[in-house]
Amino acid sequence: MKKINLFLVFFTLICAFFTIMTELDKGIVVILKDSSIIFTLTLPYILRKFFKLDISDTFTFIWIIFIFLAHYLGVTAELYFKIPGFDKVTHTMSGVLSACAAYLLLKNKKINDTFFNILFIISFSFMCAGMWEIFEFTCNALVGGDAQRVAETGVDDTMWDIIVAFFGSTMFIIYVLLKGKLKSK
Repeated sequence: MKKINLFLVFFTLICAFFTIMTELDKGIVVILKDSSIIFTLTLPYILRKFFKLDISDTFTFIWIIFIFLAHYLGVTAELYFKIPGFDKVTHTMSGVLSACAAYLLLKNKKINDTFFNILFIISFSFMCAGMWEIFEFTCNALVGGDAQRVAETGVDDTMWDIIVAFFGSTMFIIYVLLKGKLKSK
């Protein structure tokens, strides 16, 4: 799995590099936006190395696929604007991933209160979705653009992004509950 993950990281970085090279004439904002994939793609490795977090290869694999879809295809290749609903699919996946991350945090703490665990996972997922939307808003305010599509949809796009992330985290919770992984002792 580690070799597959490394291959996917290098593949995505090479794709991003070639895309960036073709957009050099579009200005520094576009180059920075496309280059930020380096940080997002390598985040599990950074967290593992500097914060000593136990991040599984499976979670890293899912993260890399998510970043390829959301960041490279969505942002860099601009599929968010070309394929209707692509944005909602990636935000649903972000809900699943943030719920999985919350679950991994709980697993390390060995908290056996089912209600608390569900509440923590949902809250963590809402926090991640909200922080992402705040990040998008801040970037728009600082460098221009309309990643939240405010001009087109008002707050609808932002609210639906948060709602589908919640749906993704709820799907993850149901899955974990069915597997019996969140039961109180």
